[in-house]
Amino acid sequence: MTQNAGTQRIVVIGGGFAGLWAAAAAARARELFGIDPGALEIALVAPEAFHTIRVRCYEDDLASIRLPLDDLLAPMGVTRIEAAVTAIDPAARRLATGAGPLTYDRLILAAGSALRMPDIPRAQPIFDVDSYAGAERLAAHLASLAAGPRDAAAGTAVVIGGGLAGVEIACELPGRLRSVLGDDAPVRVVLVDRHEIGAAMGAGAATVRTALAASGVEARDHAGIAAVEADGVRLADGTLIPARTVIFTTGAHASPLAGQIGVPLDRLGRVAVDAFLQVEGVTDIYAAGDCAVAAADDLGHFTVISCQHARPMGRLAGHNAVCDLAGRLQDRVAFSAPDYVTVMDLGPEGAVYTSGWDRGTLVASGAAAKTVKQTINCSRIYPPVPPTKEAMFAAAAPVLQAPPATK
Repeated sequence: MTQNAGTQRIVVIGGGFAGLWAAAAAARARELFGIDPGALEIALVAPEAFHTIRVRCYEDDLASIRLPLDDLLAPMGVTRIEAAVTAIDPAARRLATGAGPLTYDRLILAAGSALRMPDIPRAQPIFDVDSYAGAERLAAHLASLAAGPRDAAAGTAVVIGGGLAGVEIACELPGRLRSVLGDDAPVRVVLVDRHEIGAAMGAGAATVRTALAASGVEARDHAGIAAVEADGVRLADGTLIPARTVIFTTGAHASPLAGQIGVPLDRLGRVAVDAFLQVEGVTDIYAAGDCAVAAADDLGHFTVISCQHARPMGRLAGHNAVCDLAGRLQDRVAFSAPDYVTVMDLGPEGAVYTSGWDRGTLVASGAAAKTVKQTINCSRIYPPVPPTKEAMFAAAAPVLQAPPATK
């Protein structure tokens, strides 16, 4: 995409939480500083035309979790380029994309993360809730069970990975299987993890275990996976769990684009950024969300792969990139996220809400926590409705939201 002479360009890679809000914040700063859009172009490049509320992919109703990016970007004067970025050339300030080469003056890498799959043999289709496409595939598979044989494997699902996503989809599966196979059908859901399931929720651990048991989910702690066989899942101890539904929730790894910038990566494949979200050791490139790791406070805590951090990181990266280009370094805003909370959905058993980096304080559980979770999933992390320029700019201000409150 040719860059007009005399026009500077900020390119945002990614249309997720960090990417959308980086583009919005950049557009907001452009107007705030009185910069003509003809002098500063803001472009968002992503392979899909939708902003996906990814954290809702474990739910059974996917109808409202994708929002057209054009509806969100066009009011702000942000250009959308539907293409995958295949390479980054920092020296030339150029991207290789499926739509052709794209130059930039400042780049904001917000390409997100993807499911990290363990290297084990697999002899049947596997599923995930890491993306909209994955959630769609799972929904279609579950629906297809109604027309298949009604053996024990048909009503059995094995979820591999007992973290947040694993617990959330496991709690939903008994109801989803019964809705397909019938209320009287034998249903079995097994959640498998190498560690103690629920322990990572700190003060909420007992609540998680109780909810799993009440939902009819079997928790297999300290269990490894040897293989996904044609007729089920083989555990490391040789046990075979006959199952026709196998779902992986084994954690996330940053987009491989992070590895093309030429800086060290952490164990999750993320680049380190400074307080202003600029990639450490590289000029002209900012990073936000799941591709980046930043100091969250002065106590040694760092950002995690989560929309909780992706959204404010995106807002600050977009704002600061414009400040950088405009020579307004005094107007940059430093990132800080000292409050860390976790709200885990427990399906019919409500939810559990903890605070603290060690999740050491149980804020709420049951119905009260479920209300908070639904507020987060269905309202708090959504763009404003309608997405007018004024509303989007208000939501894109470079600030950090307070933790969600219970009623």
